[in-house]
Amino acid sequence: MMKYQNKGTQQGVYAVEFAIVGSLFFILLIGIIELGRLFFAWNILTEATRRTVRLATVCHLDQSTVTAYTDMINAGLFNNSLLLSDLSETNLQIQYLDLLGSTATTFSRIRYVRANIINYQHQMLIPGLSLTLNSPSFSSTLPRESLGVTRYKYTQCSTI
Repeated sequence: MMKYQNKGTQQGVYAVEFAIVGSLFFILLIGIIELGRLFFAWNILTEATRRTVRLATVCHLDQSTVTAYTDMINAGLFNNSLLLSDLSETNLQIQYLDLLGSTATTFSRIRYVRANIINYQHQMLIPGLSLTLNSPSFSSTLPRESLGVTRYKYTQCSTI
């Protein structure tokens, strides 16, 4: 005669196994999703510098102080759309440079335009863990073009 094991001693084993394997699976899944969000944020930051420097080369600027207008900066940052909630004008730096790469002091000395994203912090959304990552600086540089000066008027860039 065969003896059968008492099934009562095995109750709950599947629940414990699922708790162990399931928690590892969900930690891995959330990590992959957060890594995707991080790459998305860095892609947006790269595009914001590229877009802003392109606008700065063709849009009018304040010639007396050699600075960009706020409307153009907002257009470069996607007109405050909520692609990245923490991205603001304070993270964007526009520099008008002379032939040697120093800051141009007058309109006529501008030869290059550089846009930098600085001090951006990415908040990770991992349950139970508060983690903020400091992103690297993102930079784009282009040679000047019209700087908003046309034959008849100045080109103001406010929306795209």
